[in-house]
Amino acid sequence: QVQLVESGGGSVQAGGSLRLSCEASGYTYSGYCMGWVRQAPGKEREGVAGVGWAGRLSYADFVKGRFTISRDNAKSTLYLQMNSLKPEDTAMYYCATSSRSGGNCLDPRWYNYWGQGTQVTVSS
Repeated sequence: QVQLVESGGGSVQAGGSLRLSCEASGYTYSGYCMGWVRQAPGKEREGVAGVGWAGRLSYADFVKGRFTISRDNAKSTLYLQMNSLKPEDTAMYYCATSSRSGGNCLDPRWYNYWGQGTQVTVSS
């Protein structure tokens, strides 16, 4: 049973920072996509950042230069450091992983395991 538990969300002012964490259990994810997906009210889920085969990192254009994804294999934890936050970053952020190798780590449809989400709210 794969379990993903997010933490670290909250409310910040524009320009602030937050660090999200996702603790994984029940599987080993080496080489499989693992990443962060967000969903704002009334909008579809969109991929934010992902880690794939051989640690390859991918970022959505709207977070490049501001967000950094990383993973600590020893702790089975995925992180998302979010800097220079903007009001448009307000969303529920989900940690997700796939049981299939390869794929596009920025495509929410590739993921089949999800955490419960953590809310990020950025005020202007």
